[in-house]
Amino acid sequence: MASADYSARHLSVLEGLEAVRKRPGMYIGSTDSRGLMHCVWEIIDNSVDEALGGHGSEIEIQLHADSSVEVRDRARGIPVDIEPKTGLSGVEVVFTKLHAGGKFGSGSYAASGGLHGVGASVVNALSERLDVEVDRDGKTYAMSFHRGEPGVFDDSGSTPTPDAPFTPFENGSELRIVGKVKRGVTGTRIRYWADRQIFSSTARFQTEELFDRARQTAFLVPGLSIGITDERGDEVRRDAFRFDGGIAEFVEHLATDSGVTETWRLQGSGSFTETVPVLSPQGAMVPTELSRECEVDLALRWGTGYETTFRSFVNIIATPKGGTHQAGFEAGLLKFLRQTVEANARRLKAGTDKLEKDDVLAGLTAVLTVRLPEPQFEGQTKEILGTPAVRNIVSQVVTKGLKERFESTKRDDKAQTALVLDKVVAEMKSRISARAHKETQRRKNALESSSLPAKLVDCRSNDVALSELMIVEGDSALGTAKLARNSEFQALLPIRGKILNVQKASVSDMLGNTECASIIQVIGAGSGRSFDLSTARYGKIILMSDADVDGAHIRTLLLTLFFRYMRPLVEDGRVYAAVPPLHRVVIMNPGTKPNETIYTYSEAELHTLLAQLDKAKKRYQDPIQRYKGLGEMDADQLATTTMDKRHRTLRRVGVSDAERAERTFDLLMGDDVAPRKEFIIAGSEGMSRERIDT
Repeated sequence: MASADYSARHLSVLEGLEAVRKRPGMYIGSTDSRGLMHCVWEIIDNSVDEALGGHGSEIEIQLHADSSVEVRDRARGIPVDIEPKTGLSGVEVVFTKLHAGGKFGSGSYAASGGLHGVGASVVNALSERLDVEVDRDGKTYAMSFHRGEPGVFDDSGSTPTPDAPFTPFENGSELRIVGKVKRGVTGTRIRYWADRQIFSSTARFQTEELFDRARQTAFLVPGLSIGITDERGDEVRRDAFRFDGGIAEFVEHLATDSGVTETWRLQGSGSFTETVPVLSPQGAMVPTELSRECEVDLALRWGTGYETTFRSFVNIIATPKGGTHQAGFEAGLLKFLRQTVEANARRLKAGTDKLEKDDVLAGLTAVLTVRLPEPQFEGQTKEILGTPAVRNIVSQVVTKGLKERFESTKRDDKAQTALVLDKVVAEMKSRISARAHKETQRRKNALESSSLPAKLVDCRSNDVALSELMIVEGDSALGTAKLARNSEFQALLPIRGKILNVQKASVSDMLGNTECASIIQVIGAGSGRSFDLSTARYGKIILMSDADVDGAHIRTLLLTLFFRYMRPLVEDGRVYAAVPPLHRVVIMNPGTKPNETIYTYSEAELHTLLAQLDKAKKRYQDPIQRYKGLGEMDADQLATTTMDKRHRTLRRVGVSDAERAERTFDLLMGDDVAPRKEFIIAGSEGMSRERIDT
């Protein structure tokens, strides 16, 4: 609620800002953490727009301990002279008038993110206090606002606070001169306290989101340095971002898989005309036809995976819900690759089937940016671009850029374009095969199907939530596991040795591998983009490998397979690693009291146990049994330690664990030799003979 002592002089100014306070969701989306972050970026984006225009290359963001936010730049500074129509200073106009600023005409900004002219004024209206300082013309000018109204805070202490007594201006606003700066030094400093009357009590600044978006903005504006200091926690956190490589570096940062191609950069532009209302000197809105220029910059690369990572931006403002520029990109990409595959159908053995959008987007990492004056967004939150003409311009730039790349006579370009065609055709065939398989499965249930591997030892229960598939290393462990399992809900699938390294193999090689194909077939939910978690036949997938180096190797190979081709299983927390014991210690009790058996799971745990037994003067059998494989246990021991729900220990595999496994395999068994050599050399000093099985 606005302050009761507002003066009549400001009723016209505050009328618009009061509408913002009454319905903030119209301007910032919500009044929770998302809206709080939106306000931060409305202020930061103004500084970024200055950098886009070539004015200033440094922005500093500071989250103070008192929950205020401060943004500093060294750009041109907000104008301080009097705006003739309102008779107010430029600073006051920017912070109190909706739809006012330097981004409506064509003189101040060729392209900018703050296109509606409400950013600074909305943040001001939703702030309990806002202070602005401007360096211009050798002086430092200052003005303060309380919930949108200009005036003066009586800061008796050295630290400004929104609770300080506030005196609104009565007869005329004053842009105070509070200092001097060297001639030529310009910039703006804004500090504000979000209004606790507006934002919910649970609204919080999302630190990671702030750092991620600052990094993203630094990628989009090459040469711009963005520093963030967070003083709210126990420790001050500080980071700075600057990337001179632009969106090409952004693509490399986003990509998590090995590359099929290098990062390709496609750039171009196009012009269009649109009719927009323009304010005439007489104050009337006159429809005027204007010529616009749209610049397109695209970086993309295909990787060995099947996930699609796509980011789109308009004047460096993220458009997470897409819009006409994304539609143009997808249309141009699909149209060109369809034509190219049709022209090479015989060599690619593509038949008469047509590529679909998902086929060409599989494994693609791309960043698309377009820059144009006054883009049409759907809503103030700017999540969807609506300018119709951008679609054709982006599509033409994509088509032209890809045509030049595919017609290039350079050896690298020819090799990479051939790999792209092979990949998209393989994705198309995989999609068609998965669809045919799904249709077949609809006609037959799992029990009627004769396609399940003969070596699968299935369970009796049809309850997916209860059932478990245990992937067992070796036939010897399978024999013991058959006796140790609960056949009602525990199924067993043995694998022979080490499965295929899917980090290097193609999709067709993976599907052609007996062990990989058996695992995918038994789980019954498909693979890659066609994977359907709802059709998985088991609620838990448990990897049972030996407690030795080879067992760890096999487990890592399996995790890489699940992460690459059945990731929803990992994301849903359905993949587990069994934890078999390393040692079996038999404590010999005196007299007729039965001996006690204790299992330990690490060398440190064993030494601690033995020390406790020696201290208690308890005898134990020597030598202590050391398990190297699951097959060394009898059925009772295997059930007690690894398979019985009442006693076993399972480790749930998270996405970070699977990502770590994939990175490890990429390092140790990937195509790039140099990092592997460096890893081996660096780790050789810490290796002892005792750690090697010889």
